[in-house]
Amino acid sequence: MNWLRDHLRALLEAGRRIASKPGSFSFNVLVIALALMLPIAGMTLLDNLRPVSRELAVEPEISIFLQPTLPRERAIALGTELRQAAQSTGSNIKLKFVSREEALTAMKERAGLSDLVTTLGENPLPDAYILKLANAEDASGAARIEKLAAELRNLPGVETVQLDAAWVKRLAALLQLAAGLLWILGLTLCGVVVAVVFNTIRLQVVTQQEEISVSRLLGATDAFVARPFYYTGALLGFGAGALALLGVLLILNLLNDPVNELVRLYGSSFQLAPLEMSAIALLLVISTGLGLLGAAMSVGQALRRTR
Repeated sequence: MNWLRDHLRALLEAGRRIASKPGSFSFNVLVIALALMLPIAGMTLLDNLRPVSRELAVEPEISIFLQPTLPRERAIALGTELRQAAQSTGSNIKLKFVSREEALTAMKERAGLSDLVTTLGENPLPDAYILKLANAEDASGAARIEKLAAELRNLPGVETVQLDAAWVKRLAALLQLAAGLLWILGLTLCGVVVAVVFNTIRLQVVTQQEEISVSRLLGATDAFVARPFYYTGALLGFGAGALALLGVLLILNLLNDPVNELVRLYGSSFQLAPLEMSAIALLLVISTGLGLLGAAMSVGQALRRTR
C-alpha cells in the first residue's frame, strides 16, 4: 500500500505542476504530436494499401508450351500433373488448356496477322496451358511462383515455360521499401520525441532546484524526487500520442471524400480507415514509453549533477 500511495502522490504532484504551467505543457504536447503524426500517418496509409494490393485484378501467369509432337490425349492428361505440382508448392491456381487450333484461331483474329498465318500452311503452334496464380502478392509469393515454374520445366512433355511474375516482385519491393522508410522515419522521430521530453524535464528540474534541495535535506530519496518527473514525462508522451492519433483521424476524414470521388471514376470503392484498436493502444504505449524514457534520462543526469 505504501508503494501505491507513493505513486499516487507522485502522480498528483505531476498533475499539479502541469496545471501550474498549462501553456508550456500544451505547447510541448503539440510539438511532440506533430513529430509523431508523420510515422502514424505513414503506418495508417501503408495499412490501407496492403488490402488493395491483395485485391489487384492482375494475376501472375505461367505459360506452359508443350512439345509439338505430344499426343492430344497426353497433353490433356498433363493437366492433372500440373495441378499436383502447384499443390505441392502451396499455390492456388486457375488452369486453362489452350489447344493449338485455338491458338491459331486467336492469331488469325489479330490485326495484320491473318495473311501471315495463311502463308505458314501447317499449324506450327503447340498445345499449351495458361496457369494463373492467386495469393501471390508478396515476396514469398514471387519465390513460390519461381519454384513452381522450375518444377514444371522438368515435367515430361513440357517444351517451354514462360513466367510472368515481374509485377509481383515490383509490388513486393515497393511495399518493403515503403515499410523500411517508415521504420527509419519512425525511429528518427522517436529520437526527436525523447529529446523534446529530455529538455522539457531538464528545465523543470532546474526551475525546482531549490525545492529538490530542501526535499533532500528532509530525507527524500532520489526515487521520491524523480517520481513526479517520470509521471510528467509519461503524461507528456501519452497526451502527444493521443493528439497525434486524433490528428491523423481528422486528416483521414478530410481525405476520404476526394479519395472516394477519385476511385469512383475508376469504378471501384475504397475508403481510408483508421488503425485497429490494438494498433492504437500499442502506439499510445510507445508514445508514453518514449516520454518516460526522456524523463528518466533527464532526471538521472540532473540528479547526478546536484549531489
